[in-house]
Amino acid sequence: MRESGKGWFVSSLANVLTERRKAVAAVVVSVLLWSSAFVAIRSAAEHYHPGALALGRLLAGAVVLVLVLLVRREGWPPRRAWPGIVVFGVLNFAGYMVALHWGEQQVDAGTAAMIVAVGPIVTALLSGWLLGEGFPPRLLAGLLVSFLGAVVVGSSMSGNGAASILGALLCLVAAISAACGVVAQKPALQYASALQVTTLACLVGALACLPFSGELISDVGSAPWPATANMVYLGVFPTAIAFTTWAYALSRTTAGKAGVTLYAVPAVTVSMSWIMLGELPSFTAFLGGALCLAGVAVSRWKPRTMSRRRPPVLARAD
Repeated sequence: MRESGKGWFVSSLANVLTERRKAVAAVVVSVLLWSSAFVAIRSAAEHYHPGALALGRLLAGAVVLVLVLLVRREGWPPRRAWPGIVVFGVLNFAGYMVALHWGEQQVDAGTAAMIVAVGPIVTALLSGWLLGEGFPPRLLAGLLVSFLGAVVVGSSMSGNGAASILGALLCLVAAISAACGVVAQKPALQYASALQVTTLACLVGALACLPFSGELISDVGSAPWPATANMVYLGVFPTAIAFTTWAYALSRTTAGKAGVTLYAVPAVTVSMSWIMLGELPSFTAFLGGALCLAGVAVSRWKPRTMSRRRPPVLARAD
């Protein structure tokens, strides 16, 4: 009996570790693909209007996701998952993408990523309030530091005129939309799989962006093929794949903890935009991004406590 119990424990521990590795791998995939999205958007946005780019990206992603869903025969999710899926689709796939694409036409890719990085701290606050994840004091302190960082990034671009201020505001709208969408997505994952939630939310986002279909048809006809290829890339990889792996990881942890991992995106994006686009944010913008990261570090920091050693038990002398 002892051996069977020990075997069950080892097997359960191995399964837990395997699930953690899968979740970590899923987060890494999402971070890398979303970092590349900032660079691809910057390139494609020169030839596509923001709404058209969002719609084309969502249509490309929806085709891939629907095909995978049909192959896996997962079917439709239960009704209880639909409210979260609809809100997630409207905010994350429609609102976030249109605002982000428009904002990236005004600011460079690395700066846009740094402003959007405010989103995870907003996610932690909303999830603490609406999902019952709590409001630790360090979380509030981290929010203040990250907000200061966003202000520094925005002020560093104010010298370029109203367009840069508009771009910073649009990126901030994208960050808030994404944060609210994640909070709506988390409960939906209790009733539906990551693939179901991502596929149907992508379809909802595409429906919300249909008013931009005229622009999309016009832009496809005039845009060079590399820009269209970038749009398809955005739909297949940063949308279909990255959002699915993100949903997989989110279903296995809290929204606040998952959101913190997204603070790796600015650093990766800055490297990619420097190498591929020749863009590097100014020192002030980089300092603001560092403050955003410092805010998350403050919100997630836990002081180490010294473990107390039990005093040795002396043998009784009878």
